[in-house]
Amino acid sequence: MRPVILSSVVDRNLCIGCGLCAALCPQNILTMQWNRYGEYNPTEASPCTTECGLCTKVCPFTDSGENEDTIGERLYGKIPGIRHLPETGYYLASYVGYSEKHRPTSASGGIATWLLEALLAEGIVDHVICVAPTGDPERLFSFRVFDIPEDVRTGAGSAYYPVEMSGVIRHVLAHSGRYAITGLPCFVKAVRLAQKKNPKLRERIVFTVGLVCGQMKSRHFTEYVASIAGAGGKVMGVRYRGKSPDRSASNFYYSFLAENGEEKQIFWNEGISEAWTNRWFTPNACNYCDDVFAECADVTCMDAWLPEYSRDSRGANLVLVRSSDMREVIEGGQGINLKPVPIEKLVQSQAGVVAIKRRQLWHRLCRDREKGLKPLKKRVKPEKSKNPLLCKEVALKEQMQRISKECWITCEAEKDCFRQVMHPHLVRLQRSLIISRIIVLPLRIIRKAIPGKRDE
Repeated sequence: MRPVILSSVVDRNLCIGCGLCAALCPQNILTMQWNRYGEYNPTEASPCTTECGLCTKVCPFTDSGENEDTIGERLYGKIPGIRHLPETGYYLASYVGYSEKHRPTSASGGIATWLLEALLAEGIVDHVICVAPTGDPERLFSFRVFDIPEDVRTGAGSAYYPVEMSGVIRHVLAHSGRYAITGLPCFVKAVRLAQKKNPKLRERIVFTVGLVCGQMKSRHFTEYVASIAGAGGKVMGVRYRGKSPDRSASNFYYSFLAENGEEKQIFWNEGISEAWTNRWFTPNACNYCDDVFAECADVTCMDAWLPEYSRDSRGANLVLVRSSDMREVIEGGQGINLKPVPIEKLVQSQAGVVAIKRRQLWHRLCRDREKGLKPLKKRVKPEKSKNPLLCKEVALKEQMQRISKECWITCEAEKDCFRQVMHPHLVRLQRSLIISRIIVLPLRIIRKAIPGKRDE
């Protein structure tokens, strides 16, 4: 008998590779492996004999009857002073700032690293689980368990690379103690679903630290950017968010350690942004995510992508707190520079991601229904966009998303061949965006002049 997670999620191209299904399978028949596109998927090590369905109950991309609103209400809904916004989920407090000590080695303000170290140093948790480099070119990053505050710093910075949690979740199940765990929105949701099913995880994972996410990337994304940076052969190591004092925080660089020992750098504006914004090498599951702010996490950290902060090359964080205990830790923290900021500022900082994960998701779900596919149950309802140019932009980017995954394989990871295939699609998108700007700007001016009108 084939595990149901394979037919209901993997075969439908909805797996995000979190690994919770493999970690909790009572028969231990699932293992996480690379698929041909450089993404993690569960694979069948032996036949399923019980068909218990636990694998689908802890998957963040199945219709489990739970969503971020129901999970958030159960966890945070009764906390005194708690509030709720559709974009952010529940929130207790919001801040902006940085850790002077951790800022230089972090992707932005270093608050997430400071917080994890503080939880260990103050004895609030015994172990911290976060993503860190491995030194293995076949798996550059992985989730690791840290017990010493200083060791947490090895995981500072961003990792736009696939990781999976099956190993560390098995570790939690086998070793008692209090754990704090970090993760992207879908990973934290999977942990919450798993905690509902497993009492050990409920007892041992006492804090969750979420990270805002616009999209994940396959390992082929790293290979491609390394190739245009000039790092030939295998990539032995990568730093994704290096800071340059003469550039804004938003124009960061990636630094690659090549097989020959050379280090190569490439800035966001030199080619990374093209692959990122056009959703090259993005898993299909990301098209169906409606959680921007890691709504199931006790605290969420994000870049302060606001004009008043992003001009500073050193970076800053916005922080959203949902847990009373976490607010106490943060407000009593030493060595950090934090001040309250209106929650609207956090929403503003992620406006582009909110549009993709909400407004564009309406359209995707509606289109699936029109194709005769059963739409996933999401918190947004299927609704066709009234903006044909937006529909075209979404369609062109999703086309590039699919083609990029196949093309990198057929071109045998050769960047010139890859770019030759992708170029016509970029041209079509650019033409569409130019037409959109020509048409939309006058319409916006007219709409602003007419009371009650707004952009669709």
